[in-house]
Amino acid sequence: MLKGNVALITGGSRGIGAAIAKKYAALGADIAIVYAGNAQAAEEVCRACEALGVQARAYRCNVADFEECKRAVAAVKGDFGTVDILVNNAGIAKDGMLAMMSKDAFDQVVDTNLKGAFHMIRHCAPLFIRARKGCIVNISSVSGLMGNAGQCNYAASKAGLIGLTKAVARELAPRNIRCNAIAPGFIQTDMTAALSDAPLVQAIPLGTMGAPEDVADAAAYLAMAKYVTGEVLRVDGGLAM
Repeated sequence: MLKGNVALITGGSRGIGAAIAKKYAALGADIAIVYAGNAQAAEEVCRACEALGVQARAYRCNVADFEECKRAVAAVKGDFGTVDILVNNAGIAKDGMLAMMSKDAFDQVVDTNLKGAFHMIRHCAPLFIRARKGCIVNISSVSGLMGNAGQCNYAASKAGLIGLTKAVARELAPRNIRCNAIAPGFIQTDMTAALSDAPLVQAIPLGTMGAPEDVADAAAYLAMAKYVTGEVLRVDGGLAM
């Protein structure tokens, strides 16, 4: 159970992030939703969490901006007192073949998916270190494990997130701070809505796409697994085995 914990979840207004927020709320954690643009969706997730008997608030922040992340973490600390669990879920995709990909398309994906996670970890770390406890869950992807044609920017950002996870886990373990990653496969979200007939989907051993709640279950496990750090947990129906 997570009662008494405050969980900060980026990209929490929809899809995987919203499912994780609701799962953590069901386990008793108070919820801070960080969102990029859709305030109404973020508030709806907050109301769903509050209906489960916890506190929940939403904070607008572009995670690619170091100073905005600093202000968001400070606002969460001001409202809730601390942060105990950080979930770096915010992510974007700008797919395209390497030979045609613009510099901006590469930079924007890396800035959000990889640097955004660094920004949030960097600003939450002092809170974790002071408390001598903390949990970080980074949402990577099987694309970062396998690579995927047409996603060199996305795959690079998600592979980098795995390296970041392992380095942070080693550095912060002496302070009782854990850092793990989840590598989802094809999950039914807005980002994958057009992929139901893609060849890779047909190659999933379990024969179907996953649901956001499948990733949320893994995130709940990692939030409570006190002797697990530096791990990359695949939630992919066997796609990357």
